[in-house]
Amino acid sequence: MCGWWSRSGRHLRTVELTFGTSNIGLLIDKKNMEATQNNKVLAGGEWLLKTPEAASVFIPEDWTEEQKMIAQTCLDFIHTEVHTRLVEMDSMKNPDLMPSLLRKAADLGLLGLGLPEEYGGMGLDFLTQMLVTEKLGSGHSFAVGFSAHTGIGTLPTLYYGTDEQKKEYLPKLASGEWMASYCLTEPGSGSDALGAKTTAVLSADGSHYVLNGQKIWITNGGFADLFTVFAKIDGKHFTGFLVPANSPGITRGEEEHKMGIKGSSTRAIFFQDVKVPANMVLGEIGKGHKIAFNILNIGRIKLAAATLGGAKAASSLSVKHANERQQFGVPIASFGAIQHKLAQQAVLIWVCESATYRASMDIQNKEHELLASGKSYSDALLGGAEEYAIECALLKVLGSEVVDYVVDEGVQIFGGMGYSADMPMDRAYRDARINRIFEGTNEINRLLGIDMILKRAMKGQLNLLGAIQGIMAELTSIPNFGSDEDTSALANATKAIANFKKAILMVAGGAVQTLMAKLETEQEIIMNLADMGLQVYAAESALLRAKKLIDRHGEAACSLQIDVVNVYVNDAADIINKAGKDAINSFAEGDTQRMMLMGLKRFTKQQPYNAKEGRRRIAAALIAKNEYCF
Repeated sequence: MCGWWSRSGRHLRTVELTFGTSNIGLLIDKKNMEATQNNKVLAGGEWLLKTPEAASVFIPEDWTEEQKMIAQTCLDFIHTEVHTRLVEMDSMKNPDLMPSLLRKAADLGLLGLGLPEEYGGMGLDFLTQMLVTEKLGSGHSFAVGFSAHTGIGTLPTLYYGTDEQKKEYLPKLASGEWMASYCLTEPGSGSDALGAKTTAVLSADGSHYVLNGQKIWITNGGFADLFTVFAKIDGKHFTGFLVPANSPGITRGEEEHKMGIKGSSTRAIFFQDVKVPANMVLGEIGKGHKIAFNILNIGRIKLAAATLGGAKAASSLSVKHANERQQFGVPIASFGAIQHKLAQQAVLIWVCESATYRASMDIQNKEHELLASGKSYSDALLGGAEEYAIECALLKVLGSEVVDYVVDEGVQIFGGMGYSADMPMDRAYRDARINRIFEGTNEINRLLGIDMILKRAMKGQLNLLGAIQGIMAELTSIPNFGSDEDTSALANATKAIANFKKAILMVAGGAVQTLMAKLETEQEIIMNLADMGLQVYAAESALLRAKKLIDRHGEAACSLQIDVVNVYVNDAADIINKAGKDAINSFAEGDTQRMMLMGLKRFTKQQPYNAKEGRRRIAAALIAKNEYCF
């Protein structure tokens, strides 16, 4: 291995260097902050109105050597411990396999990366946690078990637990002595979490609550030692509880038979007159929704990181197979149709990666700001994710749909062999599908993203009204089609993305003005707006990353990154135009409709671009490296 953690020595070891854990997180964080020292952090959703300087945005090329060693440790663990046992894992014949792998991960310090040292954790920064999540993301069912334990299983206690609860449970969860699970979903409540029927009734002497109800689709449910359970006190006050799994009255259903992630333990959990001590209430009574929703913010962006790991692995498998598989006497990688698929996989991955780590650094910067203002550690972590809840929701959608595209085309590149259950794309294809449902369905996340933007505008946190008024005035002006001074390779992309923002603001403004309160019932229009916003944020993130690289290395050295941005923006224009047109035609009529459609056409107009040649150059780089290499 290139590097590893030793829990017993509580240090990060590398071949030549040893850093105390109290310093390693600060060292990594300091270098990342230096890489973005000119950062003027935009508020959540503010990218619709402003564009940051490229130098202020974190990009994956900013990883420190220490972070790269941590990433390699994770990859080594996945390749040696997980990938060698995938068939056994999926068979579920060894119920101790998943917990044993999680305990091995704990021995490397991976279960306590983001936990403070006082609770047995490593105290590493949010960016490094995201990097670890990505690198473990190719671990199929293991990645699910790991994320469930370290994320929704552990974070509720870290963020909302009392000092006594944290001292009791966090060290056990960090060391792997105990495993954690999150019990929210019920037979009648999925996306409608507050519709839960599980009840909690306080005993006459006030010493404990009695829980009754059922939870379903509980990840790690077969072996978890600690459940975070949501129930309604007296049938009204939605509240979180910490419930040890060995409490009398708890029973576990059989393992669910699933389409994918077969090696992940998924069970129903039944609570029958379970006595939970009153001091095991998590957070405030009646405020369980805050726990549920705020934990999901972090879970969503971490899911985006995990899907990156899976997508990169699937892309590499696709490239290798395309180089090895011969038809008509030549490798299929030489065919334009295959090159298109390989290149598009890489384009989507690179863009998603750019957006994910841009938002991750924004969250981390907000955490620092809140800590400096006197907020507690837990409140600062929660506040960072809450500030960028819009981005978390959109990135969850982006990551899950990117990995879906990559594995789907991976099956196609493998051809008939891709449909064989003995080939790796079978597992990748099935395992990827759950990501569009996990952490809130993609439909819910699209609706939430736009809902949060509009609510912030109504509160005056985003000056959408002023921007919309300016754009509407622009629609009545004569467009300037003169030549631009910017002659750089990304000039057209830069102008296009600025216009994309005008397009979404125009459509959103028209929808709000026409429909007003009725807009919330027009989910199709909100979904259109979400698709437009997603394309804008993703495209701009890729553009900023490419510009930062060009500033360092020059255009000639960044030709492939320029191709990636131009290919993506070229496609994004059509996606934004289609979504905008569908929305406008849903709420506007007559002169207003004609004016807005003309405006949309103007704002999505593109200079001619040869995307075929761009993709061929991208594919050539992949084929030469025989793997995903961006």
